[in-house]
Amino acid sequence: MTTKAVSWGICWDTVAAESVVANQRWVLSAMQKHGPALVTVLWRILANEQDVCDAYQDTFLKLAHYQDGQRPHKVKPFVFRTATNVAISMLRRKRLQIKTRRVVADRARQRPRSDGVADLDARELQELLRTNIARLPHRLQSVVVLKDLAELPYNQVATALGISVGTARVYRCRAIRLLNTWMAQEEEE
Repeated sequence: MTTKAVSWGICWDTVAAESVVANQRWVLSAMQKHGPALVTVLWRILANEQDVCDAYQDTFLKLAHYQDGQRPHKVKPFVFRTATNVAISMLRRKRLQIKTRRVVADRARQRPRSDGVADLDARELQELLRTNIARLPHRLQSVVVLKDLAELPYNQVATALGISVGTARVYRCRAIRLLNTWMAQEEEE
């Protein structure tokens, strides 16, 4: 059984080598020559099979695409330096993701739980905002509806209303100021 696996491996290597463009064969030879040591280094840094595979792949992709497929002057240092940089970037990305998840979880724990009173206040606030948006002059109201409720970018808002992007921004700014004033007045009463 093992001889079949070995012979299939040899056949695969032959097919792979033939299918590779002649000017990229040096990438395959670099993989064969430095691959096992590179995997060992990546395991020491990442300690995760999936991450090691991803870093290995990224490293040799960067090697193959180095300056439009040109071979670096010194392949081994390039491969190991690139692999180390890729692994460190992966660790930093993971650390940032973990930190972000902790911050989000902490905020979720600190947020007061929703009760009927809070839901009622939110509904009242929404209704008040809708009423005040309806009070806006038509041109300001149109910009707020398209930009904030429909979430369109300014260029699409301007095109839809037949105005310039700068005018759309000014109208929205005026509308927000008016809404802020009206909402504050309602809150004081």
